[in-house]
Amino acid sequence: MASEEFRGPRQIWRAFTWSMKGLRAGYRFEASFRLEVWLAIVLVPLGLWLGAGAVQKILLVTMPLLVLSAELLNSAIEAVVDKVSPEFNELAGRAKDMGSAAVFLLLLLVVLTWALLLGPRLLLALGLS
Repeated sequence: MASEEFRGPRQIWRAFTWSMKGLRAGYRFEASFRLEVWLAIVLVPLGLWLGAGAVQKILLVTMPLLVLSAELLNSAIEAVVDKVSPEFNELAGRAKDMGSAAVFLLLLLVVLTWALLLGPRLLLALGLS
């Protein structure tokens, strides 16, 4: 096994520090990411509290984290596109729009998941069901 393939504690630590650097950069430079972080800070504990059973809990917690992941990937795409093509380019614009659309679809998935899992309980609690 070549040394480049080995993932020992040092390489794992480096990967962790690079990930933390990416999270800090996302929070520092991306307003959308900051907003979604605060949304996740509310939704993740709420999902753990309100979820009925392990499957509901994991679904309610996973959705906001997927949004954060997609937002970071979208921001990475935008940064690379802006570096490579600072002037307007139709393909560059399309790439950025598609990254934004991916985040939007995941946000819709958050709403749908929460509504389907918790909506019936909310209606029951309000006496509307």
